Amino acid sequence: MTQSARVQHTSGTVFVVDDEEVLRDALSWLLRSRRLLPRAFASADDFWAAAERGDVRPDSPACLLLDMRMPGMNGMALFERLIENGWLGLMPVIFLTGHADVATAVMAVKRGAFDFVEKPFSDNALVDRVVEALARSAEALAQRHEREGLRRHLCELTEREQEVMRLVIAGRANKQIADELDISVRTVEVHRARVFDKMDVKSAVELANLLRGAGLD
Repeated sequence: MTQSARVQHTSGTVFVVDDEEVLRDALSWLLRSRRLLPRAFASADDFWAAAERGDVRPDSPACLLLDMRMPGMNGMALFERLIENGWLGLMPVIFLTGHADVATAVMAVKRGAFDFVEKPFSDNALVDRVVEALARSAEALAQRHEREGLRRHLCELTEREQEVMRLVIAGRANKQIADELDISVRTVEVHRARVFDKMDVKSAVELANLLRGAGLD
């Protein structure tokens, strides 16, 4: 797939947080020209105020172009708040830095920032990274939705079905489960079938892999 095709098929919001109006406008124009949706803020304080109002939420693909140095709350302080609120994986951060801030930006990348771009930057290189960040965001959101769906399915299981499920994924045979729970083999078979049906799996291996992949084992 060509770069232009990747951009065309990437959706999501690109939040631009920078105190320089000229740069905000230039970045917004650049992103719109590549069929990306920008939303600009003049300060980290403005961005966080919008987040607290619920106007900014990590529930759809998004990334954040974040200036390192700004009056009031600086970029690193906002970055820390995103970490504290568990947003970082869902809304990847690309820092916009001056030469003097490169060392700090490298530290931020080690802590989970997606990347940093030193000013002045290449338009094409920046958009490439934005596209990749949006793809990362979409993947993280899909994984979160999968985990939430699995949790809902788990909540639908009765207490006995949960007991049977834990023993099934532990590798116990039906007879062993029956003996451990003091129930009949036939009852184990019924609960096992219901667990597989509610969790939408065909085997114990598939069930174990599903829960492990979602971090719910």
